[in-house]
Amino acid sequence: MTSGNKAVQRKFNIVYLIDGLGMGGAERLLVPMLKTLDRSVFNPRVCVFQVRNGNPIADQLRTINVPVDLLPIPRLRDITAIPRLYAYLKKTRADLAHTQLEFADTLGNFTAKLLRLPSVTTLHTMTRSEANIKSRLHECTELFALRNFCDVVISVSEEARQFYLQASKTPLEKTRVIYNGIDLSAYADLDARRERASICKEFNLPSNATLLTTVAVLREPKGIQFMIEALPIIAAERPDVYYLIVGDGVYRSELERAAAESAGRARIIFAGQRNDIPQILSASDLFILPTLTEALPTVLAEAMAAQTPIVASRVGGIPEMVTDGVNGSLIAPGSPGELARACVDLLSNPQRMKSMEIEGLRIVRAKFDVCGQVEELKRLYLQLMAPYAE
Repeated sequence: MTSGNKAVQRKFNIVYLIDGLGMGGAERLLVPMLKTLDRSVFNPRVCVFQVRNGNPIADQLRTINVPVDLLPIPRLRDITAIPRLYAYLKKTRADLAHTQLEFADTLGNFTAKLLRLPSVTTLHTMTRSEANIKSRLHECTELFALRNFCDVVISVSEEARQFYLQASKTPLEKTRVIYNGIDLSAYADLDARRERASICKEFNLPSNATLLTTVAVLREPKGIQFMIEALPIIAAERPDVYYLIVGDGVYRSELERAAAESAGRARIIFAGQRNDIPQILSASDLFILPTLTEALPTVLAEAMAAQTPIVASRVGGIPEMVTDGVNGSLIAPGSPGELARACVDLLSNPQRMKSMEIEGLRIVRAKFDVCGQVEELKRLYLQLMAPYAE
């Protein structure tokens, strides 16, 4: 059987291995991807190694009839991890393993190689040179496993691919770029006025509030501290502005401290973890992503689908999503002054913002629709499994 040229004789069992199922980007992306995956060809199953913030994505996966199994692996040095994972993949009759995140990439690809299973990895992040020694050792181990045991490494942007090639010395032919996609149907019936009224009521904001929003896992490299610093500058020009921070994470307490010390503290709202991201994005005037490093932030595709103009850092794969002046504004990372100027300039030009809304919607439909992503994955899976097919 070749990839898509002959009829599929049976369904193939695809096991998705992932470290946790919290609200991070890689985890959230599993839901639209597996919802769209062709069930006449594939039986998807998810295996998660750790419980993170209650693993809320597990419930969403089960809602779309994807089984989720917990195989506890608390650390890479767990000597029982590979034998248990080996037995699990045998028991579930896996035909292919698709790994995501550090533990899964390292242990999953090695175990798949032992079983002579094809394996695929999606890299959602770019390694950071400032990481501590333990993290660097983990990164080196992960890169070794990908280079030697994985059949195809998928990067979510060309910038991330080039970064990975340089770091790992993996042959180019073992890599490819597949952009992450989102489920555009979740944005089809949004009403910006209705959503804005609802958000303003919930957080007791003026009905004419200008809402700037960031949705992210709250980690220091997301750069939210720079937006907190920029907010008083923006508010001096736009007294109606409020900043909504959606998400949770290890850096939240530090951000709350910075917000409490800011002159704009009354305008900063920590909304916590939310399940209504499309509605929040639709209610917002601008989406802000002041990140310091990013491979391909899917939340920007979500903002475009919600027809919300973007202000984001010019780092990683972001310029592959946002063209400066077309569907958003790109700024230098770590620059509160530039961040403030970009926000004020856009808010002062409603016609330009409207043009960005229209162009953003066009771009997300053309490049970041989950249907296109899943079709590419389907072809890849069938190609890799062809030598093993019955």
